[in-house]
Amino acid sequence: MTPNRRLLLLAACWVFGGVLAIALPAALPAWKLAGLGLLAVVLADAVIVRFAAAPVVTRRLPERFAQGVDSDVRLQITNRSRLPARCEVFDGIPQGAKAETLPCACELEPSRNVRIEHPVSMDQRGEAVFGQVEILRESPLGLWQRKTRHLGEERVKVYPNYEPVIRFALLALQHRESPMGIVRRPRAGTSRDFHQLRDYRDGDPFTQIDWKASSRRQVLISRDYQEQRDQSVVFLIDTGRRMRALDHGVPQLDHVLNAVLLVSHVALRQGDHLAVKSFGGTDRWLPPVKGAHAMPVLLNHLYDYQATPEPSDFAAAVERLMALQRRRSLVIVVTNLRGEDGNELLPSLQVLSTRHLVLLASMREGDVQEALRKPVESLRGALRYLAAGRYDQERREILAALGASGILTLDSTAAEFPIALANRYLDVKAAGRL
Repeated sequence: MTPNRRLLLLAACWVFGGVLAIALPAALPAWKLAGLGLLAVVLADAVIVRFAAAPVVTRRLPERFAQGVDSDVRLQITNRSRLPARCEVFDGIPQGAKAETLPCACELEPSRNVRIEHPVSMDQRGEAVFGQVEILRESPLGLWQRKTRHLGEERVKVYPNYEPVIRFALLALQHRESPMGIVRRPRAGTSRDFHQLRDYRDGDPFTQIDWKASSRRQVLISRDYQEQRDQSVVFLIDTGRRMRALDHGVPQLDHVLNAVLLVSHVALRQGDHLAVKSFGGTDRWLPPVKGAHAMPVLLNHLYDYQATPEPSDFAAAVERLMALQRRRSLVIVVTNLRGEDGNELLPSLQVLSTRHLVLLASMREGDVQEALRKPVESLRGALRYLAAGRYDQERREILAALGASGILTLDSTAAEFPIALANRYLDVKAAGRL
């Protein structure tokens, strides 16, 4: 228990009265009597709150949290004592989380309960731990506060915010991919599988008309095609130290995961299989999945990916992937390309391309692009500009060398990366490269 401000104020007033009693000796007996009365009241107030039955607390957490999105946590507090209670409630939110409505003040009637809902926003993906709930209960006269702790630790999963994926899903159901920037390319003949026959519609090309079926039914019949299905897409995700770079305050790996989720949603709608392999301080493997259950499986695999301080070993990652995935696939290598990668990256991806179609998707660093755009106003600014220009030129040279060797490449900023990667996947499907 701790004294409240009201008790400290009363004590200060009694001390001030003692100073006056020294100046007025006739008031000294009254001052002593007041002190005894005050002491009795303070002790009685302390005994009441100390031995009052502690509240009963239950907490209900969401099944999962989305990174950066408010989710409601529900608390129920029951007063088991016969006296009303004024309380402040502190929920043990995880480190780095935000709960703007805490602490919550509430008044508990005897043998009644109150329900508290407070929004919590998680800044980091992975597993988060809620600690104990702390309650500060005031004594009946407000002279003391008693702290009690309730419940134990509870662990929850914090997933990447895949709201853009859900938004795209709703748009896709209405056949409106373009508002998100995802463009459906004209399909080349080699990329199409026959789907069904249907009645001719105005605007159908003559090459799409099935003349035999039309002659049998005496009406024009067109063939319907769909993109090739049951193909494999493998994400080879770099989780090394280079992916710890921040872009608008968010690690690049988080931007990568958003892009992976978006492309995965598109690929699953196309009927393709998805697999994920990580490298750079981690060695995790999600075997190919497909169908309605694939998205939850993918989220459960990706939610706790974290960038490590380890270097990225492309050669070892390719060797491991070649052993795990033997079926020809579109392998999307997601990284932050550096100038020193040329000697190791090109031979490794050339080996990988002997069996798979390889797409290197590199994310540009926002700080480098900002340095190239910023006007030069000092010697330090000039040196910064030259360093950024050299860094960017080295990346361009590596991308050009990869393209010359037949490896597909994508180089985009974090803001444009998810849509650019989805469009590139659709380009590959449309061209029938697999």
